[in-house]
Amino acid sequence: MSLLSRRNILLGAAILAAAGLTAGAILAWGPQNNTARQAASEPAAQAVAGAAAPAFSVVDTTGATRTLAEFAGRTIVLEWTNKDCPYVRKHYNAGNMQALQRAATADGVVWLTVLSSAPGEQGHLDAAGANANIQATNAAPTALLLDPDGTMGRAYGAQTSPHMYIINGAGELVYQGAIDDRPSADPATLDGATNYVTAALADLDAGRPVATPQTIAYGCSVKYAS
Repeated sequence: MSLLSRRNILLGAAILAAAGLTAGAILAWGPQNNTARQAASEPAAQAVAGAAAPAFSVVDTTGATRTLAEFAGRTIVLEWTNKDCPYVRKHYNAGNMQALQRAATADGVVWLTVLSSAPGEQGHLDAAGANANIQATNAAPTALLLDPDGTMGRAYGAQTSPHMYIINGAGELVYQGAIDDRPSADPATLDGATNYVTAALADLDAGRPVATPQTIAYGCSVKYAS
């Protein structure tokens, strides 16, 4: 075989390898949409069910610093939110999220809504704006935590709004993922939906292990600071 032929074969192999890598990258990443079941911009860390819940220290809309240790011994629900996200609006406009909040807190559960949208990003609110939105939507969380630098969100690996987490009294994460099994922004899909948060809280209340401890969150990507 001539030297020129060998060079042509090697060049052809290199082109094919490069094409394969490019195709693999396209398949791995695909289009990056603003709303998705799992966002391409999601944080690398991911808190998983069965592990200790990451500690946090975050200021709420009243100016008080709220910590995980503050609620030791109690069940905690964490709800990532973004008022401008259609998936969040689905639950709030229908009154679904507020009903969940009221039912949970009436049973002694701590419900912490978390806002990790960075300044200038979709859904960002300061304390006054967040309090006004709570009143406008008739929401009923125990507190709304302001996380504009994304520290808490990244610690938990929050990917979407809504993204739900449940922590038991021992500080163990017992559920993380979607609010329900209907990954749609259409309020009509609430009818007949299986609500994973309600089911997990019922399991805890009955002293049972959570039957479904982890699902895939859906909604708008959390608008972290870049």
